[in-house]
Amino acid sequence: MKTRSTKLLVLSGSAATAVLFGAAAMALVTSLPAFATEQFAKDTGKSCGACHQAAAGGGPLTPYGEKFKANGDKAP
Repeated sequence: MKTRSTKLLVLSGSAATAVLFGAAAMALVTSLPAFATEQFAKDTGKSCGACHQAAAGGGPLTPYGEKFKANGDKAP
């Protein structure tokens, strides 16, 4: 019968800090801020697709979305 040995990766304090810092930096770089929020949907009853060409939101704006943006992110 073969037995399998398990080895744990142990990092020094500075290496662990570097890994944690790198992961945090990556999370900040890869996450984009959402300028329109769920609050907009609650306030207006409109979905993300009201302002964005993609129904899920993000990307190019619809004509209504362009007006919303030009009006200082307030409903026209």
